[in-house]
Amino acid sequence: MAVRGGLWFRVALSSYVKAIMENRIYLKRKNKVLLALGNNQLEAEYVIALVSNIESLGYSISEALAERLSTLSQEQLAIFYEALIRDLKTMVGAHRTFQPLFPNFPAQVKGMPKDLLFDINQRHYLGDWIGTRIMPGFVKKKRAPLKEKTPITVIDLGSREDFESIFKNLLAAKSSLSQDDKSDLTWLFVQYWNDLDRFLPETIPHKENLAYISSLLLGYRDDATEIISRYTKTATDILRIATALSDGDISLSKNTKYKSFKRSERKFLLGLLERCQAPTEDMLRHKKRWIRLGERLHPFEYKHLFPKSSEAFDILRNNKPYKTFNRVLEQHFADGAFSKAADHLQTRPGEFARHLDHLLRSAKDHKSILQTFETIATHVSTNVLLQIMAHFKERHIQNELRVFFPKGDVAKAFARPNEHNCLSKETCHKVVEIIRETLIQRFRSLEPLGAVYINPDLKNYTIPLSQRSASKALKNLARGSRLAMPKAKTIRFFLWWKEGTVKGVRTGRVDIDLSAVLYDKNWHYLEHISFTNLKSDKFHAYHSGDITSAPEGACEFIDLDSVSALKCKARYVVMSLNSFTTHPYCDLPECYAGWMARKSLNSGEIFEPRTVIHKVDISADTKIAIPVILDLQKRQFIWTDLALTRNPYWYNTVESHQKGMVLIGQAMATLKKPHLYDLFELHALARGHIVTHKKNAQTIFSTDEGLTPHDTDQILANYL
Repeated sequence: MAVRGGLWFRVALSSYVKAIMENRIYLKRKNKVLLALGNNQLEAEYVIALVSNIESLGYSISEALAERLSTLSQEQLAIFYEALIRDLKTMVGAHRTFQPLFPNFPAQVKGMPKDLLFDINQRHYLGDWIGTRIMPGFVKKKRAPLKEKTPITVIDLGSREDFESIFKNLLAAKSSLSQDDKSDLTWLFVQYWNDLDRFLPETIPHKENLAYISSLLLGYRDDATEIISRYTKTATDILRIATALSDGDISLSKNTKYKSFKRSERKFLLGLLERCQAPTEDMLRHKKRWIRLGERLHPFEYKHLFPKSSEAFDILRNNKPYKTFNRVLEQHFADGAFSKAADHLQTRPGEFARHLDHLLRSAKDHKSILQTFETIATHVSTNVLLQIMAHFKERHIQNELRVFFPKGDVAKAFARPNEHNCLSKETCHKVVEIIRETLIQRFRSLEPLGAVYINPDLKNYTIPLSQRSASKALKNLARGSRLAMPKAKTIRFFLWWKEGTVKGVRTGRVDIDLSAVLYDKNWHYLEHISFTNLKSDKFHAYHSGDITSAPEGACEFIDLDSVSALKCKARYVVMSLNSFTTHPYCDLPECYAGWMARKSLNSGEIFEPRTVIHKVDISADTKIAIPVILDLQKRQFIWTDLALTRNPYWYNTVESHQKGMVLIGQAMATLKKPHLYDLFELHALARGHIVTHKKNAQTIFSTDEGLTPHDTDQILANYL
C-alpha cells in the first residue's frame, strides 16, 4: 500500500509541476493560462482579491478566466494563485528585493551636494578593501502610494490546442531560435517524448534549429536516427548536429571542441554524411572544423561502409585539388568577368541573391542581371528576399555606415564607413518590385485572410529574422524595433544582480554598473550618469548610488527627465551595463535590467512593478550590455539587446578617437531592416484585401491585438 501511495504521490506531483510549467510558458508567450473546469461555485470575493493583488503587478484577468476561476474550490484557487503571482513577479522583476544605496531616491540624491554623494560612495568602497560590506545606514522614509494610472495587461483563458501550437510553430520556425525558445522546446521533449510525432513538422527549414532539435531527439527517442535522416540534406547539416551534440555553437561562428563520440554515434553521423549527394565541396567550406571532427569520427575505420565519406576526408586532410564553386566565382570577380559570375551564380539562387549588390555595383549591364534575378528569385528563401528588399529600398541614398551583425550566441554589432557608390533609383526600384511580386505569388498558396487591417505602427517593428542571440525578456522583440515612449516624462532604468555560486564555482565579489550616456542629434557627447557622476542637475538625471557587491542581491537605478534632457539638446540616451569586476553575465546566478515610466517620482516604491515597461535577463557571455537606446525626439525606445565583449572602436582615421558607444548608437539609430508592416502587407495583398478600420477586419495585425510583434513563434513559422 505504501508503494502504491508513493507512486500516486509522485504522479500527482509530476502532474502539478507539469501544469505549473505549462502556464509559465503560456503566460510568458501569450498572456494566457490553461485551467480545467471545476465543480464548485466560489464566492466572488475570492476572485476579486486575486485580481486586486495581480493589478499591483500591472495585470488583470478576462471575463472568461474569471468565470473559470469561480468554478474552483478555495484550495484550488490558492494553488493557482500562488503559481500565477510567482510567475508574474518574475516576469516583471518584482521577485527580488530592491534596496539601493540611497533608499530615498530620487529626492535624496537630487537634494544632496555632489561632494557628499562622493564621500558616501567612498565609504562604501572602503568595504571592498577591508572585506566587509559597508552600507550608509539611511532610514527609509515612508512613501506615498503610487498616484499615477498605469497600463494593464489582461490574462485570458487559453486552450490546449492554442498552447500546443506554440511548440509546433517553434519546430517549424524559418529563422534561428532564441535560448528561451530552446529551453521551451527542451521542456516539450521531456514531457512529450513519447508523443512527439504530432508536433514534428514535415520539414525543419532552419538548419541551426535542426541541429538543436536533433540533439534533443537523440536524447529522448529510440527512433531518433530514423527521424533525423528525414530532415538532413547537406554535410553542413551534419556538422551542426555533431556540434550540438558537443554543446558547441551551432551557428558555426565559434570553434567547438568535439566530444569523443560513441561508436554508434560515429556510424550514425558518417551514415548521414554518406547519404549526401556531393559532400566534399560543402565540407571544404568548413575545412578546419571537419578535420577536427574527423579526428573524433575515425572515418577511415569505416571506409568500406562509408566510402564516399572516407574519400571526402582524404581530400580535406591531404589538401588534394578540388575545384569549388566559390573558387570559380572569386576568379570571375577578380577577372572582371561579371557576366560569367552571374551565369555561375544562377545555379545557386540564394548565392545569386546575396551577391546581387556586388554584381550591380560592379557590372555595367544591369538589365541582364536584373532579368536573371527575376528568373531565379522564386527559388530564394523568404528571409533572404526580405533582407534584400530592405537593403535596396534606400540603396540609392548614400548612408554613412554599413552595419553588420555577425552570427553567434552573443549579440554583437559592427559598423564600417560606407565606401560603396550609390545605385540608381530605377535599379533599386526594380529589385524591390521583383521581390514584392515574387513574395506575393508565394504567399497566394496560403489560406485566405479576408479583410485585413494593418496598424501603421508596425513600421517601427523589425521582422525577427534572427533570434539566436535574443535575450529572455518580458516581451519578445526583434533587434532594431522601436517602441513608443509613454506620456510619463521620467524614464527610470533599473538593474538587479546577485553574486553566489554557479556550477559549483563561487563568483566572489561582483560589481555591475548601470550608466546612461546622453548625446545630441549628431551623436556628440553631452553628459553621462554613472558611478563617476551620480547627478546632473542640468539634465535632471540622477543615479541611486554605486553598490559594489551583491551577496544577497544589489540594485541600481537611474532617473532621466526626458523633457528636460530634450530642452538641453539631448536626443539619444544609451543605457549601458558594465561588469566592473569583469565577470561575464553568464557566470552570475542572476542579473536583469529594464526600464519604467514614472510621473510622480516620489510616490510609490522606487521599484513599482506596474510601471515596468520592459525587463530583460542579462545572461550573455560578455561583460558589456546595451539593452536599449532612447530617441527623445521621436519619443521611442530602440530595442538594441546588444552584448559586447569589449568596447569597440571605429578603425577610421577621422573617427579613431570616438568610443564604440557612439558607433553602436549611430548604427542602431540608422539601422535599415525589414519591418513587419511590409511583411504583413505582402500577405494581405496575396491572401485578402486591406481595410482601414479594425471593425471591418477579419484579420488584424497590430501592436496590441490580433497578431502582434511579440507573437514571434507564429511569425517565424507561418509568415516567413
